Amino acid sequence: MAEYALSDTIYTQEQIENRAAEIAKRINEDYAGETVVFIGILRGAVMWMAQLLKSIDVDAEIDFMDVSSYGAATKSSGIVRIEKDLSYSIEGKHVIIVEDIVDSGVTLNYLKEYLLAMNPESLRICALLDKPSGRRTEIEADYVGFTVGPVFIVGYGLDVNQKYRQLPYITSVDVIE
Repeated sequence: MAEYALSDTIYTQEQIENRAAEIAKRINEDYAGETVVFIGILRGAVMWMAQLLKSIDVDAEIDFMDVSSYGAATKSSGIVRIEKDLSYSIEGKHVIIVEDIVDSGVTLNYLKEYLLAMNPESLRICALLDKPSGRRTEIEADYVGFTVGPVFIVGYGLDVNQKYRQLPYITSVDVIE
């Protein structure tokens, strides 16, 4: 069984909260007078979505999807599975996918195409973290909290083998074999 070693804090809880408020302000301006459906991608985006929604002033609806291409691994398998789909129709609605991290882009690219087939009025992506060094497909988030380098990130909803999601900050982790 693998063990893990946490590094120093990369982003503090205060930095994350402040960035969420900044992004929420942009979303409020972009969608003034509109209703927006926020779709949180389970499980990693829960903390980020909750923080973001605290500063959202537009009329907001929320839903969740459980989509995975990782399983228990630290690298995407490339096979995307939808474990939990939307609870209601998004046709004709403004939609923002809320994701923890854009890494390989495989899952998010699949998800974006899947949701676009449901004919929303608009579809954007809001990610806590962007890791361009991990990209295997062309996809970009419209709203990004922070950009990170080629390290494995945990905390604030992100995990390794279901560990460290509860950390109120973001750090990197090394796997000790």
